[in-house]
Amino acid sequence: MSAERRLLETSSSPLHEPGGGAARAPALRVARPSRSLAATAGFYTRAFGLRVLDRFTDHAGFDGVILGRTGWPYHLELTHQAAHSITPRPTAEDLLVLYLPDRSDWDETIRRVRDTGAHPVPSHNPYWDRHGLTFEDPDGYRIVIANIGWP
Repeated sequence: MSAERRLLETSSSPLHEPGGGAARAPALRVARPSRSLAATAGFYTRAFGLRVLDRFTDHAGFDGVILGRTGWPYHLELTHQAAHSITPRPTAEDLLVLYLPDRSDWDETIRRVRDTGAHPVPSHNPYWDRHGLTFEDPDGYRIVIANIGWP
């Protein structure tokens, strides 16, 4: 086992404290700029069944939408700043990865994503092409839908 892996597995940070449990688990929010909140939020709600948890308008000049599911410890925040619009600049390795080990769940998710008009794109990392399909959202960010479990 590499020293790096041992360090990750034996870390004494609050994320790895014994007995920390779900109640103490941190939440993760991925925040991304969007050219069109309506188009990108619509993609994620239709393709992945995410729900709009919150919206905000002109919060320090930003509009946004927070997607997820009630009780889930992770969210996707999409923001847009009309006065100083930031164009999303995703790379081929800016990925959200959804692990769906059940083949019927995976097939259903792929169908919903395709129903949005999205088409698979070749993954920059061939690992993902062996284990699933990669799509791009309306802002060009990539989502891998992997038909494998984690960990």
